[in-house]
Amino acid sequence: MSHEATLEAARAVVRNEGAAVLAVADQLDDSFIEVVDLLQSCTGKVFVTGSGTSGATARRMAHLLAVCGTPSTFIHPMDALHGTMGALAAGDVLISISRGGESAEINDFSTRAQRRSVSVVALTAEPESTLGRLADVTVTLITEGEGDPGGVIAMGSTLVTSVWGDALANILMRRRGYGWDQVLETHPAGAVGQITDLPDPLTGIDAPASA
Repeated sequence: MSHEATLEAARAVVRNEGAAVLAVADQLDDSFIEVVDLLQSCTGKVFVTGSGTSGATARRMAHLLAVCGTPSTFIHPMDALHGTMGALAAGDVLISISRGGESAEINDFSTRAQRRSVSVVALTAEPESTLGRLADVTVTLITEGEGDPGGVIAMGSTLVTSVWGDALANILMRRRGYGWDQVLETHPAGAVGQITDLPDPLTGIDAPASA
């Protein structure tokens, strides 16, 4: 493959994944509002779970929800089945990420979580899958075009789920009135912790005069 052909192939990957992400905007529907309302009224913690690439996406989602003022943490589905699910209690919410919706460990964990009076949100491309049918709220996320190479390697689909989660964290932050001062209080390390002033805040979020 020539130098230019290599660059063009790489650019096509970026364009394909970018198009898949942009298509998520038109997939936001009433299920998104249901999840926002559920998490805003949650009296406990939000747990996010997934395996493989969905696990990496789940870790990112849990982290950003917490940064934006929604108490949340990642929980590995197999660790949960080895006792960690004892951390779940009535009033919690579990967000289960599985593109195909047939990962046995995630479905087992989700079912057992419901027995503990935990609400389950499914993020999946297959709403009629086992996970899609058992969840209290099912969100269908489709990876448009060639975002996933061969429809097998979860590249674009992880970005699709991630950007949906970013919208969730952002909107919850606005609804809660979670301010920049609160963000900086829980994020004192790194370059973010050195910020002493901020540009115009996001709509609905009060910016602090200083850190």
